Amino acid sequence: MRLITIFAALLAATLPALARDNEKLMEAYFSVVMIRGYHNNGGLAYGSGVVVGDNKVITNCHVLRTSRQPWISRGEDTYSIISVKADAWHDLCLVSSSGLPFKPVRIGSSIDLKFGQQVVAFGHSNGVPAPLTSVGNVEGLFLSEHGKVIRSSAKFLIGASGSGLFDEEGRLVGINTFKTSGKGGGAHYALPIEWLETLEKQPEQTTFPIVGKALWEEDEDKKPYYMQAAVPEVRQDWPKLAQIALSWTKAEPGSTEAFYALGLAYENLAKADMAAQAYSQAVALESNNFEAWVRIGVLAKNRGDNAEMHRAQVALNNIDKNLGDEYSRMLECNATC
Repeated sequence: MRLITIFAALLAATLPALARDNEKLMEAYFSVVMIRGYHNNGGLAYGSGVVVGDNKVITNCHVLRTSRQPWISRGEDTYSIISVKADAWHDLCLVSSSGLPFKPVRIGSSIDLKFGQQVVAFGHSNGVPAPLTSVGNVEGLFLSEHGKVIRSSAKFLIGASGSGLFDEEGRLVGINTFKTSGKGGGAHYALPIEWLETLEKQPEQTTFPIVGKALWEEDEDKKPYYMQAAVPEVRQDWPKLAQIALSWTKAEPGSTEAFYALGLAYENLAKADMAAQAYSQAVALESNNFEAWVRIGVLAKNRGDNAEMHRAQVALNNIDKNLGDEYSRMLECNATC
């Protein structure tokens, strides 16, 4: 089970006040708009988008699949979409309008993100008129064509597809696009903002709806390993996760996420020694893999290894003191840690 990040608990209630005092986050918040349109059956379709240039809004192409005349909106104000540049496979579309009075967001970098770093998502989950806020941590970074696909604990729901994932400085680092769900929780993924550069080179078109399969809709056995592993993890199908993770570690021996997934599977299959070895390899590859450090501490407590529990505590304190404090509370080891 992935550690529920403490940042959501500590900051979710205070973020509105924080945002009011943080001009950069407020600018990010106000860069998010709605994308709307009507289905062929007359029902209203909706998603989110982010203003990335003068009269330019980036969103997911799958938001534009069912409407022949989509538009941009904020509150009661609406703005026609004139044209679009589409990259259906990467599920990113850049729509153009006219007279948009919104300031473009500042662009960040997915490549510069760190494991465990705080991120903030703003999007119109469930089609609410004002963007909702979700605070989380970077849980995974997957190198993919000039950027890193981001897995984070900043949750989003239907209607927030195409919304923005921002760093603490309010810079756009990713576009919230797809997620998995199940009894074990959920995994939320954002596409790297670096893909905007390629998107801008696509030909302009004026016809809707947008057609074409996205990379996350590929056949299961053809997806990248991190996508293959997500479903059995959230469904707690540990034998399947172990099978995928073993193949993943062989194909990508430098992936901390691969070894974390393997450790998670082994731990839940009651193979504690093998799990500890996998988690140790995960932190050897990425010292900021806070989730692996937590699991190392849990396994150490189960076998009464106070020295290893303390080592995990020190590592978590070095990543973030709040994470270290949460670890101490979780393991009830204020003295022994």
